[in-house]
Amino acid sequence: MENLINRVGLILILAFLLSRFGMFRKLVSKKSINLEDKILLAVIFGVFGIIGTYTGIHIQGAIANSRVIGVFVGGLLGGPFVGVLSGIIAGGHRYLIDIGGFTAFACAVSTISEGMLAGYLKKRFDKSAHRFTFALIGGFVAEIMQMIIILILAKPYDAAVDLVRIIGIPMILANGIGIAVFIVMVDSVLHGMEKEASFQAQLALSIANNTMFFREGFNSITATKTAEVIKSMTDVAAVAFTDKDKIIAHIGEGEDHHHVGELVKTELTRHVLNNDRFIIADKRKEIGCDHFDCKLKSAIIVPIKQDEKVIGALKLYKREEKAITMVETELALGLAQLFSTQLELSRIDQQKELLAKSELRALQAQINPHFLFNAINTIVSYTRTQPDHARKLLIHLGDFFRSNLQEPISEVDLDKEIEHIISYVEIEKARFGDKLKIEYHIDENVNCIIPPLLLQPLVENAIKHGVLKKLEGGLVKISASSKENGTYISVLDDGVGMSEEKIKELINDNSTRDSIGLKNVDARLKNMYGNENGLKIQSTEGVGTLITLFIPNRKEVIAID
Repeated sequence: MENLINRVGLILILAFLLSRFGMFRKLVSKKSINLEDKILLAVIFGVFGIIGTYTGIHIQGAIANSRVIGVFVGGLLGGPFVGVLSGIIAGGHRYLIDIGGFTAFACAVSTISEGMLAGYLKKRFDKSAHRFTFALIGGFVAEIMQMIIILILAKPYDAAVDLVRIIGIPMILANGIGIAVFIVMVDSVLHGMEKEASFQAQLALSIANNTMFFREGFNSITATKTAEVIKSMTDVAAVAFTDKDKIIAHIGEGEDHHHVGELVKTELTRHVLNNDRFIIADKRKEIGCDHFDCKLKSAIIVPIKQDEKVIGALKLYKREEKAITMVETELALGLAQLFSTQLELSRIDQQKELLAKSELRALQAQINPHFLFNAINTIVSYTRTQPDHARKLLIHLGDFFRSNLQEPISEVDLDKEIEHIISYVEIEKARFGDKLKIEYHIDENVNCIIPPLLLQPLVENAIKHGVLKKLEGGLVKISASSKENGTYISVLDDGVGMSEEKIKELINDNSTRDSIGLKNVDARLKNMYGNENGLKIQSTEGVGTLITLFIPNRKEVIAID
């Protein structure tokens, strides 16, 4: 028993050494493995089975061994294919080294059967909350099955019984424990990789949170700031960025000869830029720097993309050869993905900015030439009879056009917007006289910032399509009141009103030119304050129309300047 435990201990030592290899760690950590991975795992665990055979103890023409450990663990981790194939490798070897031996055939069959059993148990094993116990009991069952197969297949039967009496209990206990301990080692590797991945994710997010510079664009200034943060938060020797043609940032070792603005020097970087695949260079020669005293001896180069197109590369350097571990690899890949996301968000921000500007210019471009001609004619009519009034109307007309034609700005005070409406209304009142009445109900405590040219289209609609449709004209009330969560603004008229169908027509995508202003205002409100804060229109035919909007208290609005 003691000698067998020593043999199992040797297998576990080899398993521990194997767990230090990156290739094995990657294989056992994969959620889904392909056929090539399965074959590789089967070979690895099959070799473990062979080692278990060679380190066994010869007893009465048989071998008390730990062959099952590799095969059974292979089946639990890799499934039926790995379990059976590793069983064939280890069991076939056992048969071939002792063809015609007392237990050669029985051991070969039992090894394959144990691999098959482990593969069958994989799904339950993966779901088990107590993997050590599951593996321990599974190992006991597998070795009991081996003893039964030996009793059935090994001849003569009496010799098989004597052999099982000697090796049965020791092999069941030792190999069951060995399988369970092997699984603990694998779980420890997986747990370590999860912690490592978690650390890398946290580090990448921490770096990303401190390097939001790429929201401002991908250039030398933002790349240098980002490289400085990465260098300060990691143990890499240098950090560099390139665009498609040249170096745009290099911080750390090699700054004396990796100059910003120089064309990309190495074929390695050009390959990454052209093929959209990251590359790890393990030696200085692979990096390809032609400077005689460059101390950068290993690197990982990762593409950075925007809109699915490679626009540059991130490079992390180390001073030692073969120093790019999984840590640096996952970090570089994670950062490149985060930076690509930042650049995509930057592009979306730019598109929103252009859209906001184009919408505002569209609104400004709606100045009806008939309004201008009518305003001029009205003012001309007053120049002889009421020159002072004509002068005031000219000032209002100038103020109105100044507000409409100025360069787009992001926001204005409500008072400024009311002044713009007053200029418009005074001109219209001069044209229509007593048919048009305007009232302003603006609370004194209102302190509201709104997008420019937001209210004038509403007032124009109330006048043009509301009160002036009535022979006797009517009243338009403009109100604003502050509440705890924002400002409520309304435009009320006692004009002709409209139907529900007409309201829907005013703000849908198929609306007419006359309603472009309302649709534009509704879209701007929703874009800036959310879909729940668009225009609210209530109207009754023959009674009038009430249009309300809400400006929530907020510190940030979309910048369009």
